[in-house]
Amino acid sequence: MPRRVLTLNAGSSSIKFALYQAADGDRPSGAAALVCGQVEGLGASPRLTAENGGGETLAERAFAPAQMADHGAAMDAILQLLNERVPGASVDAVGHRIVHGGPRFAEPVVLDSAVMAELEALSPLAPLHQPHNLAGVRAAQRGFPAAVQVGCFDTAFHRHHAWVEDTYALPRAFYDKGVRRYGFHGLSYEYVSQQMARVAPAVAAGRMIVAHLGNGASLCAIQDGRSVASTMGFTALDGLPMGTRCGQLDPGVVLYLLQTGRMTADELQDLLYHDCGLKGLSGVSQDLRDLEASGDPAAGAAIDYFVHRIRREIGALAAALGGLDGLVFSAGIGEHSVRVRAAVCAGLEWLGLSLAPDRNAAGAELISAEGSKVAVFVVGTDEEQMIARHTLRVAQAAPRPEAARQD
Repeated sequence: MPRRVLTLNAGSSSIKFALYQAADGDRPSGAAALVCGQVEGLGASPRLTAENGGGETLAERAFAPAQMADHGAAMDAILQLLNERVPGASVDAVGHRIVHGGPRFAEPVVLDSAVMAELEALSPLAPLHQPHNLAGVRAAQRGFPAAVQVGCFDTAFHRHHAWVEDTYALPRAFYDKGVRRYGFHGLSYEYVSQQMARVAPAVAAGRMIVAHLGNGASLCAIQDGRSVASTMGFTALDGLPMGTRCGQLDPGVVLYLLQTGRMTADELQDLLYHDCGLKGLSGVSQDLRDLEASGDPAAGAAIDYFVHRIRREIGALAAALGGLDGLVFSAGIGEHSVRVRAAVCAGLEWLGLSLAPDRNAAGAELISAEGSKVAVFVVGTDEEQMIARHTLRVAQAAPRPEAARQD
């Protein structure tokens, strides 16, 4: 069984990482974190931070842009840190967050050359994430040639939706070619679902909506631990407005901008992924913390729109579930914004939901009022832990890489 697993979550300018230790006889869920951290600001203001499993700071290092211009350099820094802080820390397997698995990948898999080629072809469906996820894989293959590389997909949790939730009203041939609703944030939803099975088993076994609210934001309807519907679709642009992404948009707007705005496809892609959402609505910032602290009316209007869309989508997902037993807030905004949680719940009394303001202000785990028909929770997410669990399981049965057999 693999003893040490490294998880990597590579973004456009960052890599989050965590090193886990599996004790003898542990099930895949039994791994404990030894080191976790991130490299952020690649190519601009690179910075490495790390802490141990107890939350103690292990490293805070700033680099010149030229010192850490890409993911390969970041992996070198991560490897150096692991060697310094966990001497002799061999890595048996590396688990990677891969945002898009397309129609085929519904489970974590070993990343060989054939799989990598398929995932490269999906990059246009997740241009903010997929190329950087795969760059992280290649960097890890160079840095840890003896380790099994495992891909864990954000789309996999949603791959068992009913056809009516999966399809668009296009000619059926498009669906057969992969133009369908995929959903994202699956690793987060899977982790939160497992946590809810411990926190509130009856709710987890019933009808639950999880709100993953961060710079990327979506909602997922979950029944008995399985995804039933999600606000995200073919790409991670759909559904809720996000930090810089537009969310739900009439395709006629896209046609209009192409035809009359004299925008190229690349310019339009840049607009929809980088200049919309909270950033575009407010003209202030994509960071909700900045908007909450701002006195600019446009900042408040952007928050109002964000909340309105969340409430609207909760209503739609409750209809898909046939009712609602629990609402769970998670991710950066969901876990930390008292204001957003309160504003969302203030519009949901018709569902039988009643918030306890004191519990919400205190950031309690259960924030619904006594007697509320719908229980409301705040549950932290941990995609890295979910990746580690999947990687341990897959790596147990995987053959060692060719590089290891030649030692």
